[in-house]
Amino acid sequence: MKDNLLKNTNFNKEEVNAILSHFETKEYKKKEYLLQAGHVCNQKYFILNGCIRCFVIDYNGKEHNILFGTENYWIGDLQSFIHETEATYNMQALENTTVLTISKEKWNHLLDAYPFFSRYSITLFQNAFIKQQQRIIESFTLTAEQRFQIFTTKFPHLLQRISQKHIASYLGITPEFLSLLRKK
Repeated sequence: MKDNLLKNTNFNKEEVNAILSHFETKEYKKKEYLLQAGHVCNQKYFILNGCIRCFVIDYNGKEHNILFGTENYWIGDLQSFIHETEATYNMQALENTTVLTISKEKWNHLLDAYPFFSRYSITLFQNAFIKQQQRIIESFTLTAEQRFQIFTTKFPHLLQRISQKHIASYLGITPEFLSLLRKK
């Protein structure tokens, strides 16, 4: 995370070390939940290693993967974190995963204490919004084959790390249809 902060802000090394002192390291085993819908997301997570999926469950009990996070990626239920409301997302480790966590209280302290952290935070949230907006547009305007091509281009490292079932859910198709697409 130190590299991420230095790369994306004007922090000096002392400030970065002071910021990092507000984080805790936590480990999650494969299939362990970091967050379940209905609970308040009172932590933000920075993934050091491993893979996490965010998903929702529909009215029929079917899971729909919304996003995957891997190394050097921030993840959390932003609405729940900011407004201290029940989370919509479930977050589950797909691999043994190590994260840095920070509470909302500590996050807000960093926003007040370090103006560059405020700018860093705004950039994170803007980027998350843009990615979500792109994903929504792709879901409505592209064919399954086009969505799969974009996925393989943007996330080639995930093809071997995530099960076909989870990739299919992310793309909004069945695992059988994904298998046909992969053969093409």
